[in-house]
Amino acid sequence: MMTQTPHLVTTKDGEQIAIWRVIESIKVSEASDDNVAAHTSIESIKVAKAQNILLTHGTFSDKHTCLKIAEYLAGLGHHCYIMEWRGHGHSSVPKDKFNFETVATYDFEATFGYLFDELELDNLHCVTHSGGGVGLTMFLVQNPHYIDKINSITMFACQAFGAAMNVKNYVKIFTAKLLTRLFGYIPAKKLKMGPINESYYTMSQWFDWNLQKNFNSSFIKHREFEENIINKVTNDDSFDYRQLMSMITIPIYAISARGDTFISPTGGCKLFFDAFDNPINVFREYSISNGNLDDYTHSRIMISRNAAKEIWPTVVAWIEKHAK
Repeated sequence: MMTQTPHLVTTKDGEQIAIWRVIESIKVSEASDDNVAAHTSIESIKVAKAQNILLTHGTFSDKHTCLKIAEYLAGLGHHCYIMEWRGHGHSSVPKDKFNFETVATYDFEATFGYLFDELELDNLHCVTHSGGGVGLTMFLVQNPHYIDKINSITMFACQAFGAAMNVKNYVKIFTAKLLTRLFGYIPAKKLKMGPINESYYTMSQWFDWNLQKNFNSSFIKHREFEENIINKVTNDDSFDYRQLMSMITIPIYAISARGDTFISPTGGCKLFFDAFDNPINVFREYSISNGNLDDYTHSRIMISRNAAKEIWPTVVAWIEKHAK
């Protein structure tokens, strides 16, 4: 039986972040004397291969974006944890405005503290969708001591500064920024983009990254980093995460969707991927022209029957390849 158990962790700025543990448990009452031995044998095989997997969503979303693939992974014997951003799902509604970087700085920090300090996990793989991968990247640049603790990363449809590579997309993003500023938020529910409306403050960082083609911090300056890190970046005072993404040496499997032409187009995902500058990483675009079942969209690349059939098994293979 698949079980979902929530646990709340407190961030340094006082918010409550929901972390859902998803595992497949056994109903003891359903196990007869005749099949207990066989069942135990199967479970022993699973436990021997079990890995811990942290999943997280992006904007407009909650745990349900990650739930189906988490259940799939848990069904193979792995232990999954889904982190919900502040203001999303069962996490607390924040007292103050927040953006992508707030989530990276506080929500990820509290989550990783819980996983490694309280649960004392000895291995961890990360699976992210969209802004979840952006947040994880910023968090690891801020906290490089966690890099050696993560076995692998899989990023679905992740980009931060490459969505406006042509005039059409630039105009669309610029217009979206103006309209979002005018109304104060993006009505994701009405637009059927997801269950969570996002404020202009939250989305403005994404708009600016893509329009300005940078990955600048909204509150970190060079002087706030240790001297040996500062020496690796430029001399102006604005801090661009791209300049330190190559520090993240964790094996990364990056997945893009041909049909995702606006939020995370393949070109933008590839730019983000290239910034890690690691030859062991793997980038793959899924499309009909590449022999796949679907061109996929931003959401379907992670949540669809075709994704479950042809993409999820490749995620399992990546995790198993880098299992501890």
